Amino acid sequence: MAPHSLRQKQLDLIVRMLHLNQPPPPAGGAAAEQEEEVYKILILDSFCMSLLSPLLRVADLRKHGVTLFFPIDKPRQRVPDAPAVYLLRPTQANADRVAADAAAALYASFHLNFSSALPRPLLDRLASAAAASGSAHRVARLADQYLDFVSLEDNLFSLAHPRSYVALNDPRAADADIEAVVDAIALGLFCVAATLGTVPVIRCARGGPAEMVAAALDARLRDHLLAKPNLFTEASATASFQRPVLCLFDRNFELSVGIQHDWSYRPLVHDVLGLKLNKLKMPADKSGPAKTYDLDDTDAFWVANSWSPFPKVAEEIESQLAKYKQDVDEVNQRTGGNKDGIEFDGTDLIGNTKHLMNAVNSLPELTERKKMIDKHTNIATVLLGHIKERSLDGYCDCENDMLGKGTVDRNTLLGLLREKGTKEDKLRLAVTYLLSFETPPPSELEQVEAALRESEVDMSAFQYVKRIKSLNTQFSASSSTANRSNIVDWAEKLLSAGVKNLLSAGRQLALTRTVEALMEGKPNLEVDHYLLFDPRAPRAGSGGQFKGPYREAIVFMIGGGNYIEYRSLMELAERSQPSKHVIYGATEILNGAEFVEQLAELGQKAGLGGSGSNPPSSQ
Repeated sequence: MAPHSLRQKQLDLIVRMLHLNQPPPPAGGAAAEQEEEVYKILILDSFCMSLLSPLLRVADLRKHGVTLFFPIDKPRQRVPDAPAVYLLRPTQANADRVAADAAAALYASFHLNFSSALPRPLLDRLASAAAASGSAHRVARLADQYLDFVSLEDNLFSLAHPRSYVALNDPRAADADIEAVVDAIALGLFCVAATLGTVPVIRCARGGPAEMVAAALDARLRDHLLAKPNLFTEASATASFQRPVLCLFDRNFELSVGIQHDWSYRPLVHDVLGLKLNKLKMPADKSGPAKTYDLDDTDAFWVANSWSPFPKVAEEIESQLAKYKQDVDEVNQRTGGNKDGIEFDGTDLIGNTKHLMNAVNSLPELTERKKMIDKHTNIATVLLGHIKERSLDGYCDCENDMLGKGTVDRNTLLGLLREKGTKEDKLRLAVTYLLSFETPPPSELEQVEAALRESEVDMSAFQYVKRIKSLNTQFSASSSTANRSNIVDWAEKLLSAGVKNLLSAGRQLALTRTVEALMEGKPNLEVDHYLLFDPRAPRAGSGGQFKGPYREAIVFMIGGGNYIEYRSLMELAERSQPSKHVIYGATEILNGAEFVEQLAELGQKAGLGGSGSNPPSSQ
């Protein structure tokens, strides 16, 4: 694990919570055996179910004494002799449900854990209800856990805030609605900082959602640090001297990355097959019933190959299958079994005892390898079907030429828009075309729009991005002095600093380039204008504020992130000398179809609809 593995720190806190907020006993000791005899019920709301899903499987829960787990919003039977561990978001509905459970004496004792701080009014409401029903004695403990985010990998997290891009860019949104979204994002980032046990220095561009979230998070951290002790007191005593830099970005900073197709295995699986919470649901087909696969760090093939281009992954599957067959043949030959067989089932093992024992010992490893090969063969086969049917390789090539080289073959572009591919594929390609060229030739643009209409593609997203570009061109000279008094002023939000990156400059992502500059802390025209918030520094003056260099960074994308940016940032961390550590997070992890759906929704809200049927649906 990385020194500041967010996932591991969150997992440690959850395991402690499952042991009734006590340190878990060392494995194998007498205390561990005694602990196993205390079985517990685990009660979760839907968000906390998602929070636990990438961290713990059912077998892991059993290991920590959890025999049953239930969603809080479903009817449950009494288990009067068992303690119950609750992990919930601090909402009024959840507080009322807990009070009802306690009043009904569903469980022997109630260990209440909230994913973020329980507000005082809800605490009073819960206490009053428990007192009124005479059930207060059943509440053994109430704890604020500050776990309000989903850790997908060691260095990848999501706040699981759906449609945040729409919420922050909706021209009809009220100030109060925007502020509620900003506060929720700031709360999630506060939980990340609390879990890491460190107060970051915050950097962001001026204007727009990034500055609003930075200011809200800065205020929340400052208020918390006034209390002694606080969540960061113990951690600061043991932590390294240097703090991380938290780099906040708005999705408008680099729109194209959220839309483009990618040719690597992991982004393809996410985009085409709908990877969610590290789980992939494969529908039933001729080869068998529906399956659910775990794709995480327990899968050695996934870890080694998920960033490889798809053709290389297919080659690696072939290579591993050939090696497996060779190893099975070798075992069969040594034990006198079927020399021509390629499957190893252990039924015809004969020969001397030594070879027999070696073969038996190798059986579990061979079986696991075969399961892994079969899993990725199934995934790759389904992916290949989509690639052929939708000509996804053509979309990737065309988009890479536009974004990377600044060129496009008109015939190829129009051919893709008129032929293979889903309506979402065509829309994403057309939007990428818009974002790749500052002033596309009017005749070419007309042909692109005509091709979209021929394919009956809803034009809302396309027209919306066209409007953003138009506003950017119109107001770029005056954006730095624009009036920011009204936080829902549409043009102001679209013109947040950094919107110039709508036009992608080469294949190094603008995000990665900017993060590298912020971590270096040297004078740089790209980031010199970025604001700096240091919650540990006095409010007045900024002369002594530390601007780098930083060894550790948390990069957060407001409005939706993706695996393409995650990969680019991990590559930055790996190639840096001395090595750097980067954590990437977002309000939600989106594939291109899901993001373009949000663009379409904004286009419709702004009255920019066009020919076509329904808005794009997420994959």
